[in-house]
Order: sequence, then structure tokens, then C-alpha cells
Amino acid sequence: MTSARALGLPGYAVFAAMLASAGLPIYIHAPKFYVDEYGVSLAALGAVLFGLRLFDFVQDPVLGWLSEAARGMRRRLVGLSVAIIALSMIGLFAIEPPIAPLFWFALTLTGLFTSFSFLTINFYAQGVRKADDLGPNGHVRLATWRETGSLLGVCVASVVPTVLASYTGSPFAMFAAGFCGLALLSAYAMRREWVARPAAATTPGFGPVLSDAIARRLLLIALVNATPVAVTSTLFLFFVESRLAAPGWEGPLLLLFFLSAAVSAPLWGRAADRLGAKRALLFGMGIAIVSFAFAALLGPGDTFAFAVICLASGAALGADLTLLPAIFARRMARIAPDAGQAFGLWSFVSKFTLAFAAVTLLPLLDVAGFQSGTDNPVAALTMLTVLYALVPCALKLVAIALLAATPLKET
Repeated sequence: MTSARALGLPGYAVFAAMLASAGLPIYIHAPKFYVDEYGVSLAALGAVLFGLRLFDFVQDPVLGWLSEAARGMRRRLVGLSVAIIALSMIGLFAIEPPIAPLFWFALTLTGLFTSFSFLTINFYAQGVRKADDLGPNGHVRLATWRETGSLLGVCVASVVPTVLASYTGSPFAMFAAGFCGLALLSAYAMRREWVARPAAATTPGFGPVLSDAIARRLLLIALVNATPVAVTSTLFLFFVESRLAAPGWEGPLLLLFFLSAAVSAPLWGRAADRLGAKRALLFGMGIAIVSFAFAALLGPGDTFAFAVICLASGAALGADLTLLPAIFARRMARIAPDAGQAFGLWSFVSKFTLAFAAVTLLPLLDVAGFQSGTDNPVAALTMLTVLYALVPCALKLVAIALLAATPLKET
């Protein structure tokens, strides 16, 4: 068997790490950063995040079309997008807002999200073609490398600002500078992969995807299944600080959570080889439900118990991020191998859950009287617990039911 390095798979891991560093951690750190540094309200930040994701609803299909229409220029467009995402990160965290902080937040995130969308669409579309060249089970093999890199990127990006705070007064500015270095490295690592194949006679668009019942069901499962992760990611820092009364433990617990996911990702790939991707994913989703249920029982001082939950729920996340994209990519390889727009839909679904969580959860906490960094009333802490633990549990049950009822071929 040809080595992974010779096949270029490490490049996919590095690029995935860069994208992941610009994705989920933004929802973990950016709202709290703008609340603490500039006094922006949680409700206003949630509204901006949701509005930007509505903009994504329009732009993601357009970016998918652009990806296919300009496939001959793909390498240059990817390079331009990498530059934009790096500069947007600098603007978000390292530059004092030259205008009203809320508007600067919206402006820099627009650049970050647009470049993130274009890069994600191209990255996953290229992955479908790459996996076809890897032979049997190529989609799971590629997904294992890609999502392991993604999870490691999330691990580092989630905790680096907290670690840097012990050494510098500008931890987020340093984080942004480090991200720029990672962006350059990822562009170099993938430089040989952006070779487009000849264009099809016609651009397939959304037709093959939306007309396929299995593809539609997989998109729905992705929407429902990703929402619990979006919910817990949005509220994680608040839960640790206020519900567990463990300020200062946010970084180590986040690292534990994402390291568990990263370590488990290759194991889920092996489980899929033996059990099938669907059965392995259902098992992982069951672990997530048990974790969420126990989290609802925690209170002040239960930091160790929450660490155990972070290990279990992190392992469940490894299954979600490794197996479900592989299942979708395998379906796309069968029904629409050249439909870059399909990954515009996938990208939108993944990001919409984060925006939906922000626009619903943060205002609900505001209404309940929750305030970050202060003593909160019982009603506010109860609302935080319900949103963090019980809502994800219910959503996971729905996702399990949908996946169990979906007929999937494992080859």
C-alpha cells in the first residue's frame, strides 16, 4: 500500500487543522472576547452571528458555483482565500476596532466566513475526487486524516488563548498571528492538490443532491446532529465558569474534550471498517446522549465529574466529525461526483447550526438574567443547565432516529 505521505494525506490534515482553527473556536472565544473587551451585549452578538449565517445561505451556493465555474483558477482562488481568512483573523482579534466594535465584529467575520466557506467547499469537493483515487474505503481513510487534523486544530485553537494569557497581555493577538503562520503552512502543504479535473458538459448544481432522498436525509441528519455540538460549544465557557464555579478550568477542560475527539477519530475509522460507518456512528451518538444526561446533574465543584464527561462527549464528537462527512462524501461520489455545490449545502448546514445556537441561546440567557463573570440567580443557572445539557440530549435522540431509519450501503 502506498504510504499516506506519498499520497499527500498529511496535507489534508494540516489544511483541515487551519480551517478548524477558524471555525468552531471563533464561536467559543469571539463572543466572550467582545463582551469582556468592548462591552458588546450577548444579544447583539447573537443577532450579528445569525445575520451573517443568513448571508451564508445566499453566498454558499454562489461560492459552490464559482468553485466549479472557475476550476481552472482554483489554486489561485484558494491562495487568495487563505490570505483573506488570515487577514480577517488579525482584524478580529489583533486590531483595535477603528469603528463601533459591533460593526467591526460583523465586518471582520464577513471576510472570515466568506473565505472559510469557499475554502471548505473546495476542500471537501477535492476530497471526494481524492478518495476515489484511494481505492476501497477511500472516503473513510481520507476522512480519518482530515477530521483528525481538524480536531487537533480545534484543540490547539480552543486553548491557546487561555494558555497565552499567562504569558502576554494580548493573548488573542498572539493567537491571530499564530493562525497566520498556520494558514501559510496549510497553503504550502496542499499546493499540489488543487489540480482540477476537466469540467463536465454542464454544471450539475443542486439537482442531483436535492432530488436524491438519501442525500436529503443526510443533510437533515447533519443539521440535527450538529446542533448539540453548536449548543455546547457556544455555552461551554459560561457553563464551566458559572455552573461548575470553576473559573480558570475552561482551557484544560476544552483541551481534554477536543483531545479526546482527536484521539478517538482514527479509532472510529477502524470501527467503521469492522462494523460499518452507520452502526459505528449510531454507537457514538449514544455515547453523546449519556454524556449530556449526566452533565445536567452537575453543580458547583463537580469539575472532575465534568472532566470525565468531556472525555466521553469528546469521543462521541470524534465519531460525528469523522463518519458523517465520510458517509455524505461517499453518497456524493455515487450521485454527483462533480457537484461542488453539494458541499456548499454541507458547509451551510454545518455553520447554520452554530449561528442558530448563538441567536437563540445567548438572548435566552439574557432574558433569564444571566451575566458572565458575576453571581447569577438560580433561574439563570437552571436555564444555562437546560440549554447546555438537556436540549442537546433531545436533539441527539432525533438524530439517532433519523439515521436509524436511513437505508445506507456500506460500499
